[in-house]
Amino acid sequence: MIELKIDGGVAEVVLNAPKKLNSLGEQDLLDLAAALDEAAAAGAKALYLRGEGRAFCAGRDIAGVVPAEDDVADFLGNKVTGVLKKISEFPAPTFAAVQGACLGVGLGLALACDVVYVAESAKIGSPFANLGATLDSGGHWLFTERLGTHRTLDLIYTAEFMSGREAVEQGLFSRWVADDELDEFTRSRVARVAEGAQLAFATSKKLVQDIRDRRIGMWESIADENVAQGELCKSEDYAEGFKAFQEKRKPTFTGK
Repeated sequence: MIELKIDGGVAEVVLNAPKKLNSLGEQDLLDLAAALDEAAAAGAKALYLRGEGRAFCAGRDIAGVVPAEDDVADFLGNKVTGVLKKISEFPAPTFAAVQGACLGVGLGLALACDVVYVAESAKIGSPFANLGATLDSGGHWLFTERLGTHRTLDLIYTAEFMSGREAVEQGLFSRWVADDELDEFTRSRVARVAEGAQLAFATSKKLVQDIRDRRIGMWESIADENVAQGELCKSEDYAEGFKAFQEKRKPTFTGK
């Protein structure tokens, strides 16, 4: 169900099992990890992750799962977490387009991306209260980080969903888009970024992730920015960007 297409520097990864709402089993996650590795090895300049059909990803494929025999900790720790890390650490900007259900593992995939555009009517939240389980795939940390403790526990306790519009307005994702415009909107942004200054993007991605993961303060972040900017200003991309600005033309970046 995992499809990979690389064109014009853009790696498009598609979850293509619409009949099961793109829910993911163990083999699907292994295939997704392999697709991410292949895209990175090919030198993709941007990654576009999407789901085929009416849902982005409804979570884990539980068809055939026997609860009494299921090692959920192994599935999450050794199958899911590695994929989330691959997305988060992908060496180029990553985008997700989310429509319909975005739950469980699917929510984790979206949250691991750098930029997430959502259809206005998307369904986002934690249905696990109805199963006697809890939010996973990084959901607790990211919901609390972006929504606060009260809203996070409200969503978990009630198992109510946010629409795409609500999720964006509450700070969870990048922006919402009309349902029928989501794919075209996302593709246009991904294509633009793939032509952009990759060294600068990678630098900003690291600076932002250091703030998130290392919890560094403003002055340490400013110091890191100063060093990073100094290095970028020695690059061929900077020279090209500066020259293009002076000549009033579009720059051609090479990532050097």
